[in-house]
Amino acid sequence: MSLAHDWNQHYAAGDLPWDSGEPDPNLVELVRSGRVAKGRALEIGCGTGTNALWLGEQGFEVVALDLAPLAIERARAKAAAAPKAAAERCSFAAHDFLADELPKGTFQVIFDRGCFHVFEEPKEQSSFAERVGKLLAPGGLWLSLIGSTEGPAREFGPPRRTAREILDALEPHVELISLRAMEFEGLPDRGPAPKSWHCLTSKREVPAQPSSRFTG
Repeated sequence: MSLAHDWNQHYAAGDLPWDSGEPDPNLVELVRSGRVAKGRALEIGCGTGTNALWLGEQGFEVVALDLAPLAIERARAKAAAAPKAAAERCSFAAHDFLADELPKGTFQVIFDRGCFHVFEEPKEQSSFAERVGKLLAPGGLWLSLIGSTEGPAREFGPPRRTAREILDALEPHVELISLRAMEFEGLPDRGPAPKSWHCLTSKREVPAQPSSRFTG
């Protein structure tokens, strides 16, 4: 997602530690919980399309975006070999989520597995959250999986973000439902699973109110 990093090169080299080939269990859990209304889904940073196609199998109309054109090529090839009904519900496009025009319409669920955390600058993080907020339908949910500052030092894995960074970016634009510790799964042969955040938010219907003092 960051223009300073050549994500396309990862796909050219086959260096895809985040691509487990299985739908993310956190997304599966959310959808199967019944908390997400069936309708339109948006995946930001769809990679080779595994999660998008799984959402299509569940009956969602899916818009799946990735900055890397090679990722989209692989996603479309995967869709061509997938069940027809699921593939027909998925639209894949090379897209810079911060710079390009927003997708049309709104979405009942938005998912990103490690895209929000790519951005280091508070302005970029806030812009990401603002754009997601505009795309959520009333009652819509955004599930973001974010690298955490918890856990031992490591030389691989997702960028680390503090809970404070996350909330500072999100609070003006979306309403926090939960932020809980978890681990990133699906990083084969890279040691223990990195600590991360499971961040679930909803469309903000009322502006966040200023902090107040206890008045008795």
